[in-house]
Amino acid sequence: MKRLVSTVVAVVAFSLASLVHAATGPGRARLDAFAHDLHSLTGHFSQSLTDPNGRSGKGSAGTLALEAPRQFRWETTTPYRQTIVADGSRVWLYDPELEQVTVRIQSTAESHSPLTVLTDLKQMDRDFTVTEQGEHDGLAWLRLTSKEKDAQFDYAELGFNDQGLARMVFRDQLGSTTDIRFSDWQRNPSIAPDTFNFVPPEGADVIGDLPVLSTRPLQN
Repeated sequence: MKRLVSTVVAVVAFSLASLVHAATGPGRARLDAFAHDLHSLTGHFSQSLTDPNGRSGKGSAGTLALEAPRQFRWETTTPYRQTIVADGSRVWLYDPELEQVTVRIQSTAESHSPLTVLTDLKQMDRDFTVTEQGEHDGLAWLRLTSKEKDAQFDYAELGFNDQGLARMVFRDQLGSTTDIRFSDWQRNPSIAPDTFNFVPPEGADVIGDLPVLSTRPLQN
C-alpha cells in the first residue's frame, strides 16, 4: 500500500496542469523569478503522508530531474527504491523489489505539472483556479484547485522561498495530505540524455503500453 501511495504522489506531483498565469502577488512573483530562463532542473525531495485521521506514515526521499518540455525522472531512494521516468512519450514505473515495470502513454496533464511547467510558463490556467494564499511558515503560497469534475485531489498548494519552490502540499479526495519538501535545486544543469531514457532491466516483468518497434526490412 505504501508503494501505491508513493506512486500516486509522484504521478499527481507531475500531473497538476497549467500553472498560475492568473495569480498575482508574492507567490507568483517568486515563481516568475525562479522560472526565468529555466530549461532544466535537478534537486532532492522528501515527502510525508498524513491520513484523514491525522496519523502520519513513514516518509520517503530521493532525487528528481526535469528538462523542457516533457521529461522528468523521480527516483525514490529511501526507505525503498522506486523509479519513475517520463521520456516525452511514455511514463515508466520500475519497482526493483517486485521486479516489475509498468509503462503507459504520457498524457498532456503529466507533461505540464507544477514542476515541469517551471520550464514553460506559457501554459494557460485553463485547468485550475489559482489563488494567492499569503505568507506563512516562511513561504509565499499559491493554491491550485482543479476545474475537472473528477479531480484526483481536492487542492494543491505550492510554497516558495527566495530560492524557489520549497514545498508542495496537496490533499486528496479521501482527506489524506501529502507534504513534499524540495532542496538542493540546481538550475539549468547539463543533464545526461540517458537520464530520461528508461530501459527495463533484464528479467523484469514489463506490462502496459509498450512502444511499437520498427519492423522495416533491412536494406541491401
